[in-house]
Amino acid sequence: MQRFNVDGLSFDFPDEWHVDKYDEWSFYRNQFIRMRDGIKSLDLLAIDSDKTAWLIEVKDYQQYPRTKPSELPREIADKVFDTLAAMLPAKLNASDEKEKQIANKVIASRKVRIVLHLEQPAKHSKLRPRAINPADIELKLRQLLKPIDAHPLVAERSSMRNLPWIVN
Repeated sequence: MQRFNVDGLSFDFPDEWHVDKYDEWSFYRNQFIRMRDGIKSLDLLAIDSDKTAWLIEVKDYQQYPRTKPSELPREIADKVFDTLAAMLPAKLNASDEKEKQIANKVIASRKVRIVLHLEQPAKHSKLRPRAINPADIELKLRQLLKPIDAHPLVAERSSMRNLPWIVN
């Protein structure tokens, strides 16, 4: 298993997958982000053995209550667009060979899947035990990202939705 820590959560992926933390790439941090203000990145890029590229964003509201839930789908969509826009330049111009290889595998993928891993804050109230309704976020993501992935997923540790990795 390959283990990646994102916001205090451990993601375990099968060994045969190609996985990396995109927001830590040298190409992203030192070149691509400088193109203009406001460029964002997803947390993880993963390519499985069936050549599906998994674009994964992690939001842990238990530790970091940042984005308002109503703004979350737009933020994720912007991160998806910016990350995908970086793949061709990274394939061609990244100085790190691993970054070039992963960018090439994303570009050569047969399918793209988008996953928001969303850990809920502690109980919001008795009337509303969940501060953020995952179904609402998923619906809005479908509307925003339909040409890229018509069925994006919102998952959490207690509901992994049959995703092929483990989160602890």
